[in-house]
Amino acid sequence: MGVLVGKKAPLFEADAVINGGEFVEKFSLEQFIGKKHVVFFFYPLDFTFVCPTEILAFQKKLAEFEKRDVAIVGCSIDSKFSHWAWLNTELKDGGIKGVKFPLVSDLDKTISENFDVLAGEYDYDEEDDLSTFEGAAVAYRGLFLIDKQGVVRHQVVNDLPLGRSVEEALRMVDALQYFEEHGEVCPADWHPGEDAMEATAEGVASYLASH
Repeated sequence: MGVLVGKKAPLFEADAVINGGEFVEKFSLEQFIGKKHVVFFFYPLDFTFVCPTEILAFQKKLAEFEKRDVAIVGCSIDSKFSHWAWLNTELKDGGIKGVKFPLVSDLDKTISENFDVLAGEYDYDEEDDLSTFEGAAVAYRGLFLIDKQGVVRHQVVNDLPLGRSVEEALRMVDALQYFEEHGEVCPADWHPGEDAMEATAEGVASYLASH
């Protein structure tokens, strides 16, 4: 599994569904550079079981992310038509109707590959011709916090059965933005309103002495 922290997020242009039902071609994260932080997350498949709990949890906290100037963007290997159908299916019928943030279609799996979250790999024969795909051809539950310069500052990747914490994603946004504004680093389990510390030996010692 690749580590993208500290590197530019891979670029892409892809079909997406926005605002709960509008098709967009050539959707790209580049539109947010210089303007917003981005939480870009992958999930395995539409019309499944753990995935809607995560997506609906992000929607529930969407206003909290937006007031921090953070864009939420989801992505799976499903087609834009599958995204549209799921977004227009009632919750009681297994849908995610009411979700407003963009869902990107990674139908050819190149975005998942470039972010290194594809749950498997392609196998090639001796002539370097594509032979088979080994594994589940879906994305792991990867999440990437991307700053306004397009650099990945945080990533976490869960196996398929393990749902993520949206609260933790929000906490990481707060920690990054606090560091960007104040220059102080955030210790373990830090939350807004708590003490941070200077990134020096003296700063660490002072923080530990007071806690």
